[in-house]
Amino acid sequence: MILQTTLCLAAAAAVITFWHIARIGQLRMREKVLFGDGGHDLLSRRMRAQLNFVESTPFVLILVAAIEMTGKAGPWLAIVGAVFMLGRVSHGLGMDIPKPNLFRMAGVLVTVLTLLGLSVMAVLIALGRF
Repeated sequence: MILQTTLCLAAAAAVITFWHIARIGQLRMREKVLFGDGGHDLLSRRMRAQLNFVESTPFVLILVAAIEMTGKAGPWLAIVGAVFMLGRVSHGLGMDIPKPNLFRMAGVLVTVLTLLGLSVMAVLIALGRF
């Protein structure tokens, strides 16, 4: 069984991870910070954005793979996954802004709704209700 949606989302997650690494690395070089955040607020926020991505993405990928393996997935699952990835990029960009902003808020909202929605779907599938 090939899990096309899961494979595509895992690839997207790897690209987004590379994007986070590159942004943090560029800032580290510019500010000459080898370890930690060196007291630089922007570096701290970018590191936190990367960690936030790493905290939520595995759960989404696991839920997507599990749903896909049940045979109950359809185009909706790929759309949900793509919106999640866009939300994570939005959050990363929003973390560069040192005050509340639409990018960060949208990223958080999309992440929470994706996690809750996929969790509900997984339970419904497990109970034979979907």
